Amino acid sequence: MKAKSIKGISTEEIKTALAESMADGFMPTLAIVFLSVNQDRKVIAELLDVHSIAIFGATTCGEFIDEVTEKDSVVMLLLDMNRDHFQIYLEEFPEKNYRETASGIAEKAKVKFSKPAFLISGSHMETDAEQLLFGFEDVAGKEVNVYGGMASDDYTFTEQFVFTNGMESKQGIVALALDENKILIKGRATCGWKAVGTEKTVTKSEGNHVFTVDDIPVLDLTAKYGGIENVSPDNTGLVFEIAANLPLQLQREKGDPVMRPGLVIDWSDRSFHCSGSVPQGSKIRFSIPPDFDVMEKVIKSATEMQENEMPDADALILFSCAGRILAFGPMMNMEIEGLKNVWKVPMAGMFSNAELARATGGNLEMHNLTTCCVALKEK
Repeated sequence: MKAKSIKGISTEEIKTALAESMADGFMPTLAIVFLSVNQDRKVIAELLDVHSIAIFGATTCGEFIDEVTEKDSVVMLLLDMNRDHFQIYLEEFPEKNYRETASGIAEKAKVKFSKPAFLISGSHMETDAEQLLFGFEDVAGKEVNVYGGMASDDYTFTEQFVFTNGMESKQGIVALALDENKILIKGRATCGWKAVGTEKTVTKSEGNHVFTVDDIPVLDLTAKYGGIENVSPDNTGLVFEIAANLPLQLQREKGDPVMRPGLVIDWSDRSFHCSGSVPQGSKIRFSIPPDFDVMEKVIKSATEMQENEMPDADALILFSCAGRILAFGPMMNMEIEGLKNVWKVPMAGMFSNAELARATGGNLEMHNLTTCCVALKEK
C-alpha cells in the first residue's frame, strides 16, 4: 500500500497538492482528512468525490503531516488501499444511544469482514465515547482493535463535525472498518503525565460529574495540589489550567491510569465535569504539570511498538490531545517529529478532544492528554 501526505490552507492549495500527488500515477482510494472547522468541508469532499476517493474526516483543534503543526488548515493522508479491504460508515445518535449505534456499525462490518478493526471519530461534546467503544466490543469481542479521536472545533467547544462522502454530522460517528486479515493495524495510547500525592477516593460522583474526593470538593482539592490562588469565576484561565496541567488520574486494576481532566466547573458546589466517567468509589491521584520527559515517554512507547509489534508500516495516523499543545506549545513539534522518525512513513495527525485506544497493558478506553499512535500496513 502506497501512502502520501498533503496539506494546505485553502481549497485551491489542496486541489493543487492532490493533483501533484497523483501526477506520477498514484491513485488513492482512501483519504484520512483532518481540517479546521473553518474550512469548507463540502467543497473539500466534492474535490475528493471527483476522484472517487473515500473519506474519513473530522474537524480538529489543529492539524499536521509532519513536525510543523498547523491551524485553520486541511491535511490528508492519501492511501491506495484495496477497496475490498475497507468500508466507511457514518451514523448519528440524536437519542444518545451511543453503544447501540456502535454495535450496529460493528454488526455491518462483521458481515463484510470476518475480523474487522476500526478507526473512529465522534462528534458532540456530550458524546460518551466509552459507550461507543463498548458497542464495538459487544459485537467484535474484547480484543477488537479500535483507535481514534473525538472531533474538535479550534477550542470553541461549540460544534464539532465528522464527515464522509456526501454526509456529515455534528452528533455522530464516522468509522473506517478494515479487514484485519488484509490490513495490519497497531496502536498505542501513551500519556506520560506524572502522578503526585497519595491515592485518594472519589466519595461522590455521577457519571463524569465529580463532586468530592475524600469528602472535599474536587475543585478545592485540585487547587490545593496545584497551588492555584485565584480560584474564582473571574479567573477565565482556570479551566484550561486544570485541564492541561492538573488532570485527575483514574487508577485501573489493569493497565496504565487514564486521564480525567475537569472541563466544566459547577461553582454552586465547587464540583466539575470531567471528560469521561469517574465512578464513585474509584481511586484517583493528581497530576503535576508536564515536563519534556512526557514527550520522551510517548516516543519510547512508539519505538517499543515498532520493535515488538509493527516493524514496518505503510502509513501513520496520530490523534493527540488538544491539551498537549496547550501544555507544550511549540515544543510539541519535538514529539511529532520523534514519532514520525520511528517508521519514517507518510503521516497525518489531529489535535482531538479525546483519544480512543487501548491503554498500555489495559482495555479499550477514552483518554485525555494522551497521544494515540496508529500504524497501518497492507499485508
